[in-house]
Amino acid sequence: MEPSSKKIIIVEDNMSLAEIYKTRLELLGYTCFVAYNGITGLYFIQKEIPDLVLLDIMIPDIAGDQVLATIRKSDWGRNIPVYVISNLNESEAPAGLRQLGIAGYSVKATMTDDQIDHIVDSILRPTDSTPTNSPII
Repeated sequence: MEPSSKKIIIVEDNMSLAEIYKTRLELLGYTCFVAYNGITGLYFIQKEIPDLVLLDIMIPDIAGDQVLATIRKSDWGRNIPVYVISNLNESEAPAGLRQLGIAGYSVKATMTDDQIDHIVDSILRPTDSTPTNSPII
């Protein structure tokens, strides 16, 4: 599947950070939707059924962990990869995120701009890193 057909929902209340993610990922060919709160995030996730959700935990209206729990309880969201990007260290984050099935967790303060590109590519294009005809040794 080409990246242009891959949809990403970015649920992030920091508008400038969300726009940086969106701009970078669209330059890589992904289609991005941005939600600045949990209610809008859930709306876009259910409407678009994206290939990936980038989810902040501390967002208005419905917290990110509750957004994740809602996604996982639904038939439409059970298998959507969700990557958490938060200002909270993972040890400070709400308990149970890993049990709800996340693709990974990063702390915003320690991320560089190009890390978002690598994170998304590693989830949505994991086969790009391995040649298809490589022998197994």
